[in-house]
Amino acid sequence: MIKYILNSGGMRNNPDSARKFFAEIAKGLGNMPRILICCFAQPREDWETKFGEDMKTLINLFPEGVRPMLSMAFPETFEEQTRNSDAVYIHGGDDHLVQYWLRKYDLQKIWDGKVVATSSASSDALSKHFWTCDWRKCMDGLGILPIKFLAHYESAYGKDDPRGPVEWHTGYEELKAYGDLTLPVHALKEGEYIVVEK
Repeated sequence: MIKYILNSGGMRNNPDSARKFFAEIAKGLGNMPRILICCFAQPREDWETKFGEDMKTLINLFPEGVRPMLSMAFPETFEEQTRNSDAVYIHGGDDHLVQYWLRKYDLQKIWDGKVVATSSASSDALSKHFWTCDWRKCMDGLGILPIKFLAHYESAYGKDDPRGPVEWHTGYEELKAYGDLTLPVHALKEGEYIVVEK
């Protein structure tokens, strides 16, 4: 059994929601959970910087009394690092980049018994289909979870984009009509998350 926690992203704009999300990650993992931080959706040159920021900020988002031990994921040791962790948190970023790295592993095997938390693009990656506000179109994820996902729904995401504001309702309707029509659509506002156990 794997506990998946898929967040819509935009947590830095929603600190209360972020605390609830990280409390959900820590639930049942004791006072010192081992959390593997995965930056695969970010350019490689940014990983250490992102992890350094996490060491300062994420620690404070966990519930009082929980002192997580954070470590940074690397592709060549990802499987072993996952085995030695209680939970994996995969940052958002680039939809293509995160799938490029995650495709290399038998994820359901190495994640068995773990908590896997995602945000934005990494939530997209676990879905069967998603609508991305970066490309403003429907795309296919890795299909680990039988859902459709729309991150940052109805947010100001991309408000300074030269293409103009995101038409969220159009994105929702496109996703609803895309691919497997039997799958539920999860259009989550920033900071919102869903829990799926599989």
